[in-house]
Amino acid sequence: MRAVVLERQGEPLQPTTLPEPEPQPGQLLLKIGACAVCRTDLHLRDHEIEATKLPVVLGHQIVGRTDDGQRFGVPWLGWTDGTCRYCTSGRENLCLTARFTGRDIDGGYAEWTVADERYCLPLPDELTDEQAAPLLCGGLIGYRSLTMTGDAHRLGLYGFGSAAHMICQAAVFQGREVYAFTRPHDTRTQDFAKTQGATWAGGSDEQPPELLDAAIIFASAGELVPQALKHLDRDGTVVCAGIHMTDIPSFPYDDLYYEKKIRSVANLTRQDGHEWLALAREAEIRTSITKYPLEDAEQALADLRAGRFEGTAVLVI
Repeated sequence: MRAVVLERQGEPLQPTTLPEPEPQPGQLLLKIGACAVCRTDLHLRDHEIEATKLPVVLGHQIVGRTDDGQRFGVPWLGWTDGTCRYCTSGRENLCLTARFTGRDIDGGYAEWTVADERYCLPLPDELTDEQAAPLLCGGLIGYRSLTMTGDAHRLGLYGFGSAAHMICQAAVFQGREVYAFTRPHDTRTQDFAKTQGATWAGGSDEQPPELLDAAIIFASAGELVPQALKHLDRDGTVVCAGIHMTDIPSFPYDDLYYEKKIRSVANLTRQDGHEWLALAREAEIRTSITKYPLEDAEQALADLRAGRFEGTAVLVI
């Protein structure tokens, strides 16, 4: 089968040919139709987080079909032991021995994959493969982050890319006001945020017109955390949604006072997946995508790094 692999971290992905995978008991063999590109793939390629196996097929937003035509999504969470104290208390996202698609398990930058059927998600029929793929990480992790903001009405989103453009739609559907923060002077992305329903959009160096009840930071820039804290109202929450973030600078305790909170998001649960896909269908979430052929996966990552597109890059297999 055709595939694109990460052979060594910090070096370009390499197109290659691999044997078609053989499913083990409990696994599905899936013919891949599309795989969305995630910033976690970029972190792995750029050696900002460690790969656990090399070479590895990246990609954990996979849309594929079984030989009888059933369509499934394969997300980041690929396997858990089911027995640790986190798994047995509804927190399988924190499993001590979890394995993740596209890092510990070969992922979707290929024509075929195998996946544990317990972790595969049925997808809404209304969406094409390319439209559905971004729901499986950007959307899903974004949804988990959104739930951690509680009933926050005025919601800030820092970094308006793949995850934020879906979560903006979901938040507006829920009746929230969204304030979108982009790189300073990035009027193109600010205009895009407004088309997704944002009440206000500006640079991360700007003061929003209202104090925020919560903020989700999708960008991997640690310096945004103190900035977001300054924009929070009392009892507000800053949610750090990425798997990797640069160091957070020190900040005055006064910026944290009045019971403000900072927390991270780690991975996802299958329940998150089912809830998010139900909400995405109800809210009619529409993903903004830029398509690439499989062999251009390295270019897709380069364009993501440079911010050359809005929304999500999707490999069409």
